[in-house]
Order: sequence, then structure tokens, then C-alpha cells
Amino acid sequence: MGYIDIAIIVLYFVIVMGLGFRYQKRASRNLESYFLGGRKMHWLALAMSGSVSTFDITGTMWIVSMLFLLGMKSMWIHWMWGFMMGAFFMSYMAKWVRRSRVLTAAEWMVTRFGSEKGGKVARTAYAVMAIITLAGFIGYAFQGIGKFATVYLPLSASHAAVIIISLTTLYVILGGYFSVVVTQVIQTVILTLSSIVIAVVAYIKLTPELIAEKVPQGWNSVLPQWRLDELAGSENAGYELFGALIIVWVLKGLLLNAGGPAQMYDFQLFLATRDARDAAKVGAAWSFFLMARWGMAAGITLLAIAGIANVSDPEQVMPIVLHRFLPVGLRGVVIAGLLAAFMSTFSATINSAASFVVRDLIQPFSAKKLSAKEWVRLSRIATFFIVIIGIAIGFQATSIAQVWNWMMMALGAGIVIPNVLRWYWWRMTGWGYAAGVAGGILLSLIALFYPSAPMYVIFPPICAGSLLASIIGSVVTAPVDTDVLVSFYRTVRPFGWWKPVKIKAGEGLSLDEILPKGEGTLRAVINTFLGMIAITGFYLFPMYLTGHWHLPAFIFLFIALLCSVVLYFTWYPYLPVAAKKDL
Repeated sequence: MGYIDIAIIVLYFVIVMGLGFRYQKRASRNLESYFLGGRKMHWLALAMSGSVSTFDITGTMWIVSMLFLLGMKSMWIHWMWGFMMGAFFMSYMAKWVRRSRVLTAAEWMVTRFGSEKGGKVARTAYAVMAIITLAGFIGYAFQGIGKFATVYLPLSASHAAVIIISLTTLYVILGGYFSVVVTQVIQTVILTLSSIVIAVVAYIKLTPELIAEKVPQGWNSVLPQWRLDELAGSENAGYELFGALIIVWVLKGLLLNAGGPAQMYDFQLFLATRDARDAAKVGAAWSFFLMARWGMAAGITLLAIAGIANVSDPEQVMPIVLHRFLPVGLRGVVIAGLLAAFMSTFSATINSAASFVVRDLIQPFSAKKLSAKEWVRLSRIATFFIVIIGIAIGFQATSIAQVWNWMMMALGAGIVIPNVLRWYWWRMTGWGYAAGVAGGILLSLIALFYPSAPMYVIFPPICAGSLLASIIGSVVTAPVDTDVLVSFYRTVRPFGWWKPVKIKAGEGLSLDEILPKGEGTLRAVINTFLGMIAITGFYLFPMYLTGHWHLPAFIFLFIALLCSVVLYFTWYPYLPVAAKKDL
């Protein structure tokens, strides 16, 4: 890299480190300030934070590698990580989470299952599951940032990863959630501009003639295929039975999103909002800020297909293309933006993981009374050790895909069913939740011994085992206390199989108090469906545009905008009333 590129990147690191010191005092007031920003942060800043936290450098490298391998059909893969999450958040899930009035997703278990043994064991099970998942995310990030940095730095992948991760950890430890969100707003701006620059560079360098000559026939089709014969016998033969994988990916995605915020740190974003109305707005804006990412991914991939031969590692397509195609100065801005992408996701991950360790595994069982500042100090220590564990996982993995596929499909299959049942089935107990999670995690660990087994073989039995454990664990244990269920139902207003609780909760209340305006199941389902169509349109529009496929690009944009207009009439007027004071 040129000196200008290095200067830009150094300047970026200086700014984010300065923000960590800037918010150190404010974050140290108490745990709510450290982990939720005092619940006083603006919904737009939180939406940008949530969006950019899924815009990580490792994930973008994986997206590019899948586009390189499968073309536009790789869109179906994104279902497995909750691609449609914004539609569910916007329509109903975000306000359910915010109304829970807790500090962490694990603490939520007490509001749902009570403070007795059942609630405590569910809370502990969730916290353990979350820490395992988030440590896996750190290992996954370690793989990606190392592979990216070696293209630009005279360091090994592991050394580069350790240095960048250490700097990110320092500013999170200092500034807590304040520094996470504020820096993520800055990172959103940098990333959006960087993504647009890359997409424009690709659009200029690629011509319709070059696209027609170099891009394989059918690459730009999103239509699903049952079998991809060209992958038979190759190192990517696991994707050969593509239709079966699509079924599993879509099913996993629907269950994942129906079970609430799934990336663990997502829960924090909605809890940090001022009220349920703002939480729903966060969900609506969530997917919008990702639009530029898809154009960038398509641009990088098409540049690789058109100008780079013999790419041995698809996971390094992105850094190689950027290194070859971007001029000095512009390259520094883009790399700073992509480092921002890594830091945004990583910072949210470790802040959330530390909250589970302190709030849900230490604080409930601590006999010693600590001051607010002592708990914050302990949170900083927990953050450090979580990072160490994640780095250890990263050293053991051989590729981005290896870590990602296990987390999303094996571990994900083990926890997705209990997470769904907890919202929609009144009879689920804390013991049932813990049994489902424990059974699912054990089955997912067995899957580690069969890394070559396709996902459509691994996913169903893990889901089935977790479902069976959840049901048996709930049925053989006493129901959750009626007062706890009634309190939860009146506060959160979930829909699903809640009839006995709904009847009890409705005693002495008017019809409007039982089911307030805008809380109907049908409206939530319709708005979720419209949101999913809009997200698909906003995803495909920039990708087709970058590749000079103008007609389909503007058709998808029109569909997305049409759904957005309809949502203005079916969703916006029915948002919860703004709270007069913070809950």
C-alpha cells in the first residue's frame, strides 16, 4: 500500500480509539449505561449500528466467495443467517423485545419463566449458549480479518488478526455500548461510501460486452435449481444438491427470525431504544443500510470473474480484487471502511458476550455486593477473556466457511426451536427451554466430527432432537406460575398458542386493553410478508445494476418501493404510542 493509504487507515484507528476514551466516564456509571447506553439512544443511530454490525469484513468475504462460486443463486444461502430479520423486527418482534424491560437476552428468561429454578436454569442455559455462539463469531472474525490483512500487510494471517482485534477490544473495553454505537454510526457512513465507490468502479470497468463474454451463462439467475451438476466431484460438491439446501436454508431462516433477535447483540439494540415505537423503527431501517453492501459484493465478484484467473481460494477474491483495481488513496479509504466493518461487528459481539458473563452467569450467583463501578470493571475483564477464547477458536479453524457453516446450521439448528417456542407456546417451561438448548448443543457438537456431511443431512435430526427435548422437558415439569405468565402476556402482547393465559389476562380489562390497536396476528403476518419482498428487492436491485442488467434491476427496485408504500399504510399508523417516559 502507498503512504497515503497507510495514513488514512492510521487516522481511522486514532479516531475510534479517541472515541473509546471520550465515552469512558459516561459508560462507567452502571451496567445499564455500559451495555445499553442508558436506554436513551436515538432509533436511527441504533438502526445504523444494527445494520453495520451484520456488515462485517469476514461475512462480506464469504458473500463474495459464494457469489463467485454460485452466482446470484447464492441469495438463498443468506436465509440461514436471518437475511429477512428486518421484516420480522419491524412488524412485531422488536416491540416484543423492548417491552420485556431487561438488560440482556438471557435475563429475559426470568420475565418469561419466573425467578424460581425453572427461570434460573433457562437463563443460565441461554447465557451459556450465547457465550459459545459469540465466541464462535470471534473465531470466525479472526479467520476473515487475517486472510484480508495478509494481502496488504507483511504479516502472517494470525499476527495481523491479533493486532487488529486487540485494538478493537481496547476501545470497546473503554467506552462500552456508547463507543460501540457512536463508532458504528461513523462506520456506516464510511462503509456506505466505500461500497458505493467499489460498485461504481466495477460498473465503469465492466461493459455489457465484457459481461456477456466473461460471465458464465445463467450466473445472474436467482431461480432455484435442484441440482448443480457442474459441482459434482469438486471440492464444492457439498452444494451439488442445491434444491435440498435451499429448503433447509429457508426453513432455518424463518425459524431463526420467528425466534427473536438471533445474533445475541441484536437483542441489546432493541433493549437500548427509548420505547417500543422506536424499537419497531429500528427494525424497519435495519435492512435499508445494507443496500450498498450488495452492490459492492456484486462488483467485486464480477471484477474477479472478468479480470482474475486461477483464484485458488474464493475467500480471498475480495482483498485481491481491491488490491489490483483501486488506486492509491481511494484504496486506503475503502480498506478503512472494510476495517470499520470488521470492528463494528466485532465490537458488538464482545460487548454482548461480556454482558452475558457478568449479568447472567456471575451477578445472579454472587454473594458479594459490588458497587456499580466494580461491576463495570468486572465487565471489562470479562470482555478481555471472551476475546482470548474466540482467538483460540480462530486458530483451530481452517477456513471462514468451516466456522460459519457450523455456527449457522449445526449450532443454529440446536437452539432455534427452543427460541421459537418460548414466544408462541404458553406451556413451555424454563426446564423445557434448558433441555431443548442442552440437547441441541450436544447434537451440534457431534456434527463437528462429520465436517463433510451436507447441511440437509445435519440440520433435520438436530432440530428434531431439540424439539423433542423441549416438549418433553416442558410437559414433565410444572407449568410456569400463572401470575408470571399473565404479567408477561399483558406486557409483551405475544400471539400464538396463548389462549388460556389470554383469557386469564383479560379479566377486568376492556377489549382494547386486551388487544390494543395494531397488535393483531394477521396484520403482523401481512407486514412481515411485505417486508420480506421489499428486502429481496433492495438486495437484488444494486447487484443487477452493478452488472449492467438494468431492466431486472429497476423491476426489483419498483417492487421494493411499492411494498414500502403499502407498508406506510398497513404498518406505520399502527406503531405503538410513544412512551411518555423511558420504561
